[in-house]
Amino acid sequence: MFRFLLLISIITTIGACQRKEKPSSNLAQTDILKIDSIAPNVWIHRSYLQTESFGKVECNGLIYKNGDDIVIIDTPVDDSSSTALLSWINANLNNKVKAVVCTHFHEDCIGGIKVFNEQKIPSYAYYKTIEKAQEKGLTAPATGFTNDLIVHTGDHFIQCSYVGAGHTHDNSVVYIPEHKILFGGCLIKAMDADKGYLGDADTLEWSSTIQKVKSQFPEAEIIVPGHGEHGGRGLLDYTEKLFKHKQ
Repeated sequence: MFRFLLLISIITTIGACQRKEKPSSNLAQTDILKIDSIAPNVWIHRSYLQTESFGKVECNGLIYKNGDDIVIIDTPVDDSSSTALLSWINANLNNKVKAVVCTHFHEDCIGGIKVFNEQKIPSYAYYKTIEKAQEKGLTAPATGFTNDLIVHTGDHFIQCSYVGAGHTHDNSVVYIPEHKILFGGCLIKAMDADKGYLGDADTLEWSSTIQKVKSQFPEAEIIVPGHGEHGGRGLLDYTEKLFKHKQ
């Protein structure tokens, strides 16, 4: 009986330790911000945009850390959620935010850029994104690029590229070669998502732009859309098919 009870105690203890040591992908969650790990030193930040047509929409961005540097891809949707994101980074990562890159001019990408600019964090976007934001009277990222931008982080880098029109005429994508992660933003749709907001879209070019993305980033394995769950290259196929122009 003693040996049986001892065995049960050992199994219970091991099970408890395993449960305790198993990491959770969800690292932070509040009413305005959620952070999940998707790869070593890569996190999705999710904030929430209230819209008239689609209700409360969850919006994705990325945090990428390498060496002493952190790059944020797309700001959260407003000042308060952006402040919360930077506070979480300061408390948990203890690294310097080297840059923020915004992938198009809509609120779900640049809504919190004022906070980054005020903290003198270098901010970048495709030059048409900056022009469009300024045209709309919005606070814009500080520095524009034409076709591609390389931002070095530690001993690695990210590649920001304008490939073509789709969700908007200025939408860009960001590739993290170290982890083969492509942040497609709102150019890429989550699996089974509908077409979403098309007010600034080029639906005729969208499908061919996805074909160019496939060709330019053939090694990308993890695809992160602007809304919804990330996945594999099937998200590219799904988006291409969704906007395929019927002859």
